[in-house]
Amino acid sequence: MLKVENLTVSYGGIEALKGITIEVPEGSIVTLIGANGAGKSTTLRSIMGLVKVKSGKITYQGEDITGLKTSEIVARGITLVPEGRRVFPNLTVYENLLIGAYLRNNKEQIKKDLAWVYELFPRLKERSWQLAGTLSGGEQQMLAVGRALMSRPKILMMDEPSLGLAPLIVKSIFSIIQQIYNNGVTILLIEQNANAALHIADWGYVLETGKIVLSGTGKELLENEEVKAAYLGKKRQASAI
Repeated sequence: MLKVENLTVSYGGIEALKGITIEVPEGSIVTLIGANGAGKSTTLRSIMGLVKVKSGKITYQGEDITGLKTSEIVARGITLVPEGRRVFPNLTVYENLLIGAYLRNNKEQIKKDLAWVYELFPRLKERSWQLAGTLSGGEQQMLAVGRALMSRPKILMMDEPSLGLAPLIVKSIFSIIQQIYNNGVTILLIEQNANAALHIADWGYVLETGKIVLSGTGKELLENEEVKAAYLGKKRQASAI
């Protein structure tokens, strides 16, 4: 469905991505794990057209989308939930959600999707007329996910959805990711919480300093000694989210 081939990205002469190749099959959850600065966010931003690609190719459903405008990529069915949530603080929850549907015209379908988002996140419905800037971190993350879903994505990319959230909220977010997947949305997930991500992933890639160093099923990577030592740790191994 989505292929990234030999992708190289440079910032000021420094290579953030050094020829990585990943694949996201339709109907799967794929995760990228790695330390800060490994190139995970750069990968997603490159796919979305937010970062200029030095070399390599990004194809989606057989079409080369390398270098397309972000709006054109969203229109094709790829959406990003950015790191840090990036909600519009001075707009209401409802207005933020409608912004997610800015490329769509079918008002009836938008209404149905809004009802689905409120079903996934009842708290957003309760706070629909509240300013997004007054929500808690967990509620803002729910809003960022809901806003992305309003574009009707075929692939939902998520950048660190659990970052800075309390463990109970993290558990809720991962449960929601599973529900979104069950509704037919393919997911590409970046997570520092490697344990949680690999438990729900069909396939995973380990990124280190701009290179893919390991790949395998979620289960294989969970059992890999190198991954355990670098990203899981004894305490995390014991309790999956």
